[in-house]
Amino acid sequence: MTQIRTLSPVSIPYRILQRSGSIAFALIFVLSGQGGALPELPVIGAVDSTFIGTIAVAIVLIFVGYETAYVRRFQYKLTTDSLDIDSGVLSRRNREIPLRRIQNVDISRNIIQRGLNIAVVSFETAGGESTEATLRFVSAEEAKRLQREVGRRKHDKSDTRTSETVDSSERDQTGNKDEISGGSPDRTVNELFVLDDGELALVGFFSIDLRVPGLLVAGLSTLGPILTGLVPAASPLRSLLTVIGGPSVLTGGVNALLGLLPVLIGVVVLSWLVGAASAVTSYYGFRLTETRGELRYERGLFQRYDGSIPFEKIQTLTVEDDPLKRYFGYATLYVETAGYAPGQSGSGGRGSEVAVPLAQRDRIDELIKRIEPVDTIELRRPPKRARRRYLVRAGLIVGAVIIGLYTISTVMSITFPWWVAIGLLPVGGIIAIALWRHRGHWISEDYFVTRNGVFTRETRIVPLYRIQTVIDTRTVFQRRLGLATIIADTAGSRSLGGSDAQAVDISAQRATTLRTELETRLQRAIHVRKDRLGSMSTTGVSSSKSSSDTVANNKDTIVTTESDNDGSKSQVTDTDDNSTTHDNDQPADNHNHNDNYGGDDDGTEETRRSENETNDISNPESGSTEESE
Repeated sequence: MTQIRTLSPVSIPYRILQRSGSIAFALIFVLSGQGGALPELPVIGAVDSTFIGTIAVAIVLIFVGYETAYVRRFQYKLTTDSLDIDSGVLSRRNREIPLRRIQNVDISRNIIQRGLNIAVVSFETAGGESTEATLRFVSAEEAKRLQREVGRRKHDKSDTRTSETVDSSERDQTGNKDEISGGSPDRTVNELFVLDDGELALVGFFSIDLRVPGLLVAGLSTLGPILTGLVPAASPLRSLLTVIGGPSVLTGGVNALLGLLPVLIGVVVLSWLVGAASAVTSYYGFRLTETRGELRYERGLFQRYDGSIPFEKIQTLTVEDDPLKRYFGYATLYVETAGYAPGQSGSGGRGSEVAVPLAQRDRIDELIKRIEPVDTIELRRPPKRARRRYLVRAGLIVGAVIIGLYTISTVMSITFPWWVAIGLLPVGGIIAIALWRHRGHWISEDYFVTRNGVFTRETRIVPLYRIQTVIDTRTVFQRRLGLATIIADTAGSRSLGGSDAQAVDISAQRATTLRTELETRLQRAIHVRKDRLGSMSTTGVSSSKSSSDTVANNKDTIVTTESDNDGSKSQVTDTDDNSTTHDNDQPADNHNHNDNYGGDDDGTEETRRSENETNDISNPESGSTEESE
């Protein structure tokens, strides 16, 4: 019989202390509004301190009684198929959450909660825009038991559907008593990544909080005049506030701008310090482990997070870097699950999405192969006319800035060196070329990979069977140049915000071909996955992550397996670093690559594609290419 459990008794005083602060603040606000005098009510009239004390005691008693009743009447039980929760004092609410829908079980504990040995347990489900259910608060041991048992029972249920033999052997090992009480330990726990002190310092070094400048501007624009009046006239701070908030910034010319230079440097340093402090406290003690059928992470200094990422719920892998990280050879890995990601909108980061906050690129590549056995990636850049589009766009933006500054200088009679903005033209050109160089896409029989961005570059790896929708978009300007964008929509938590895998500004003909390939290979990957599960069921092989990536090829299907040739540190093969391309977009060292991804020259692409795409996928030595003009 499944045991019915309640919240921790310690949660009663903790919840009371949490809510009492708002009540005390409300009373202080009411009394301060009367200038310290006792308030006068409309019907009762003037009241004395005894009356206010009686009301306050009554409110406290009602509040304590409600919180006590809420904790005592909150019940939950974990069955073999669902998590059942009964809650509410005046209005009862009964919920039954199927275990198969639970994506993540996350535990969070702040410093006070760790001292009281209690925790918050959040259950996230697929497609949800918020947390499906939250237990506030249970003991730390009970939180770990729930996290462990939900993962184990989901996996046991999957084993039951695929292999009765394996299921029975596992139950013999765990025992029925442990299944009910949750006392069974985790199976084999493999440590994948631990963030040491040096890497934690690098996480802080590479972090900057861009919200600080906006907050400072908003604060100075609102409080600047008040602060100026409070600061003595002889103080250097008053001169600084006058310069920042006054019109002298525009009318003072170059001298005023030079006077602001220390302020701008200070803002940058403050943004870096705030970002570094936030990153260090968020990822302190980061540890990533692999247990039966899922990844588990722990992180946080003041707010400790402990979450799980099931392998079967992973939608997309994203490798993110910036110019500074690329220079030193570091990157960040995000693992996205379906639906809402806990902590995504908070200051603590992206919650369960963060698999590795910072590591050297070769370690990132090794971890990617542990999660998804993707082979060497050969990215294909957009055609050269897309580069011309970026250059024209950068020129238009810089031209608009120059015209705007010139107009301000002329109309408002402000002595301002507007011509300095002309120096932005080469900067814009460099950024435009870098944007073209860093964009690319690649498709194999199992994965669709895209890369976009310069200052924040993202390489997204999407298993084909996770794609839900393939979208072909073509703006007015793209149609004029014969370009298009292909978007592979998944159920990932970042996809809810519109951040999907995108092959941007590829040729229109290539877009049509790519859309057809994605749709065809998606169906093929789904059939292969079904055949794989059926093969496991008949042979009695476990459906764990470590063995589910091996499958026999048939005459119609090519299944990518992990490459034996691992001579390169990076999975992503880049044109500029690893191959030479000519104007006809043929790699000089690849004779098997008959421009089958070009699509801009003639109509022979379709007849050559099926013959040559095997060489593109299976040959790790072939360089990436760009589309032909």
